[in-house]
Amino acid sequence: MFPKFLPSGVEQLTESASIALAQTIEQISLTTPLSKQAIATTYVHQGRGGTPFLLLHGFDSSVLEYRRLLPLLATQNETWAVDLLGFGFTDRVAGIKFNPSDIKTHLYDFWKSLINQPVILVGASMGGATAIDFTLTYPEVVEKLILIDSAGLTGGSPMSKLMFPPLDYLATEFLKNRKIRQNISRTAYKNKQLATEDALFCGALHLEMPNWNKALIAFTKSGGYQAFKAKQLQEIKQKTLILWGDEDKILGTKDAHKFQRAIPNSTLIWIQDSGHVPHLEQPQATAQEIFNFSC
Repeated sequence: MFPKFLPSGVEQLTESASIALAQTIEQISLTTPLSKQAIATTYVHQGRGGTPFLLLHGFDSSVLEYRRLLPLLATQNETWAVDLLGFGFTDRVAGIKFNPSDIKTHLYDFWKSLINQPVILVGASMGGATAIDFTLTYPEVVEKLILIDSAGLTGGSPMSKLMFPPLDYLATEFLKNRKIRQNISRTAYKNKQLATEDALFCGALHLEMPNWNKALIAFTKSGGYQAFKAKQLQEIKQKTLILWGDEDKILGTKDAHKFQRAIPNSTLIWIQDSGHVPHLEQPQATAQEIFNFSC
């Protein structure tokens, strides 16, 4: 049985890993300073023991992005994944700005309410930028940092220029288009056969959530995550693992070296035969590198 708060399209999932993770998604009414109304926040929690992992998904994504990696990590450590404010299946409450600052506040309150101990923070793509921002603000919360094909060296979004009526609505409709999302999915993988119908459903299920387009417009209008300066990255004191697909066609591969040079106590590991999403394309290899690093 799937949780009732998920969109009805969840019934279209076919891959066992997708179905299993969707069935374990939970929801908490989270009190934050962002709104008088509690924010229904969705997350997954599996495993026991060790320093907890906290997984942050990428842009316009959800906890389903970790359907293959999370169960592997949970075999050895307590593991969490959360839908960031404005994304996934977390409620999009009216009046919230859905900018990086609000995302960070919401994430901290989630951590404080449910975890409340230092974590190994894992961020993929935009989630990497979120993880960096969070680490710089709350260094006491993050024991170690893991970045997977991370954003954060190029700021803003070309779409921000379109975010005024009526183009803002049309821009989100463009992103909602099935063919567009299929093309993005295929570009993310080195092995195009992994861009299956199930992968498409996983990547688009949250689009059925109320106010998906409004939150995405608000986030993009805010400018999103701006490029971190070298001085900021040098302030990261935590031991940092940079994992990067050796054939990333979304962000390329140059940023991997830039992060390694900028973050003082960092190690770069290439995930072979992988594109932008090694946690989906090579989950076993990705999990093993994370275990090696977290020991």
